[in-house]
Amino acid sequence: IQEGYRNCILPLTSPGSSSLTLIKTNGQLYTYPDGKAGMATCEMCGMVGVRDAFYSKTKRFCSVSCSRSYSSNSKKASILARLQGKPPTKKAKVLQKQPLMAKLAVYAQYQANQQNSVKKAGINDYMVLFVPMGTSWGDISEGVRVEVPNTDSGLPMRVYWIAGIIKLSGFKALLRYEGFDSDSARDFWCNLCVPDIHPVGWCAAGGKPLVPPKSILHRCTNWKSFLVKRLTGSKTLPPDFTTKVQESLQFPFKKLMRVEVVDKGHLCRTRVALVEQVIGGRLRLVYEECADGTDDFWCHMYSPLIHSIGWSRSIGHRFKRSDVAKKLEGQLDAPGLLFTKVNEVDQSGEWFKDGMKLEAIDPLNLSAICVATVRKVLADGYLMIGIDGSEAADGSDWFCYHCTSPSIFPAGFCEINSIQLTPPRGYSNLPLRWFEYLKESSSVAAPVNLFNKEVPNHGFRPGMKLEAVDLMEPRLICVATVTRIVHRLLRIHFDGWEDEYDQWVDCQSPDLYPVGWCQLTGYQLQPPADLPSGVSKQRKKSQQYKGQKKSRLPHVKKYFSPCFSSHSLSLFHTQMSP
Repeated sequence: IQEGYRNCILPLTSPGSSSLTLIKTNGQLYTYPDGKAGMATCEMCGMVGVRDAFYSKTKRFCSVSCSRSYSSNSKKASILARLQGKPPTKKAKVLQKQPLMAKLAVYAQYQANQQNSVKKAGINDYMVLFVPMGTSWGDISEGVRVEVPNTDSGLPMRVYWIAGIIKLSGFKALLRYEGFDSDSARDFWCNLCVPDIHPVGWCAAGGKPLVPPKSILHRCTNWKSFLVKRLTGSKTLPPDFTTKVQESLQFPFKKLMRVEVVDKGHLCRTRVALVEQVIGGRLRLVYEECADGTDDFWCHMYSPLIHSIGWSRSIGHRFKRSDVAKKLEGQLDAPGLLFTKVNEVDQSGEWFKDGMKLEAIDPLNLSAICVATVRKVLADGYLMIGIDGSEAADGSDWFCYHCTSPSIFPAGFCEINSIQLTPPRGYSNLPLRWFEYLKESSSVAAPVNLFNKEVPNHGFRPGMKLEAVDLMEPRLICVATVTRIVHRLLRIHFDGWEDEYDQWVDCQSPDLYPVGWCQLTGYQLQPPADLPSGVSKQRKKSQQYKGQKKSRLPHVKKYFSPCFSSHSLSLFHTQMSP
């Protein structure tokens, strides 16, 4: 190995040893743990180190002094300090000869543990439900150090080096190798949840070599001292970070579970469907009567579109009975506790009534907020809503919204927030004025106090990038941008597509994901579309209701594969650099 690496961790082979990785420091060679011995914790002072270097056959103490002091009067105070999470106050002499990274890992991990209970500002609480690692992302912030493969080593074997997080964007982080300081020439983006990312100390525990990048090798003559200075007081990932990632990708819905889901052919009713596939919490549902599995529907397991078996009957919702006489082996009804619960409401006092007017996002044209009517009041706060001027005679396109849904608004919402309200098809008295429209239709507006007025501190800002479901083709997840924010309502633009394909989505929708979600879960991400030359991207001055939106599936077929692989945060929607 090059002479310049003599002060850093190198892969060496000692006499009589086949493959143990050693560390060279001050002319002495020390053996790393072989993976079986692992690490040990001193029962006296709480110091963590390489087990092979601990004192006595039992490896219970880090030094002779700790062994002798164990039964002394100081034992109780020292153990109490360790249980309280205080740093060790004693220096174990034996550990001064241990591998550098084993010692650095102790301090860095202590710093990380101290931060575990502190919630970072700007974290969206709803991500705990919808996004993998949502409950653990508080450990991640700019400045955290990790061990990553060194792609600038010039060596034939796989080696590692330490990098710091410069910027966070969803699951992805902009990393910079230690030693580059303000030089961003070698910065690189990486998903923090992939197997190549490790906490500081992982190399020491597993006997992996740490080698500085060759392009900065000349900048320092003693990399050991350099790392000690840089890593003292820094934070790293929790030791169980990889385990948490894998656990967060386990979901309660299983194949062949039965659910009730909206009938995509007749929005006014539900049907029974079977879970066929689960990817990242998203479910591919196949309607029960479909024999070949082609009649399917994609949605998130926390979508308001799916319910437990018996939900429709309990609230008075239309339901299409299945003609399937016999269940398949292994089928079972999904437990009710797996579904999103809605807030309980009191319908005994002032409440919605049939014929009341309101404004609602059109489920068949999600870029439009339209004049709508309450067509039927169901139980438990549910409403059947129809879009004025475009309803089918049999009501087959009525849509079920809960009264707390962020997709319905009181009359006047669009005017107050400078949003273009889509009038009923064929309505000529433009611009539509609610007072006149209510008088012409002999109707009344739903009381303002019945709508959901809660606006969470979501942290989204215009220009932020994310991965979003195209709700008109819900099997597709696309690169998208937040272009406008109205309270809790987000205007989502699909990169490369015209503005008419934009969609209004709630900030707490389970159909919005951080950058890197598709890579983490193995879901296919649709890249931005290439618009033909001459196609305008400008927002149209008037936007009349067009009925069910024309599918853009033919354009994206070249990107889409129906078979998927098996398997903010810190404002997850932070803008990414190109």
